Amino acid sequence: MIRIHNNKGLQQQIEIGSHQLIGDVSPALGGDGAGPEPHDLFDAALGTCKALTLLLYARQRGLPLEGIDVHVERDDSEERQGNYRLIVDLALQGPLDEAQRQQLLRVADKCPIHKLMTSTDIQVETRLAGAPA
Repeated sequence: MIRIHNNKGLQQQIEIGSHQLIGDVSPALGGDGAGPEPHDLFDAALGTCKALTLLLYARQRGLPLEGIDVHVERDDSEERQGNYRLIVDLALQGPLDEAQRQQLLRVADKCPIHKLMTSTDIQVETRLAGAPA
């Protein structure tokens, strides 16, 4: 379960199991910039999932992937029209041949968060705590 509560100002204390994060917005939006904005967390979930998926896949298959750097770029210029574009650059490290690199590129698009973001009908129900059901 994820719990989020207001810390101070616009800062949000995010508790995910035993992990603690701060979410905030930039000073331009009235926050302190003390943590990532919600869009940053969304984008980071994709990049993190791709990296973990590739590292686990390579480990299971004995591929010489020694590390990975992921860069996620957001184009939200048409978000209000329903278009939110993420460009993910993967820097694969290790003595991989071209076939292995292409194999890992294909696997990256099969990470659970990529599939969730692109092929799942996500439904969100928002309720007031303590309100009758």
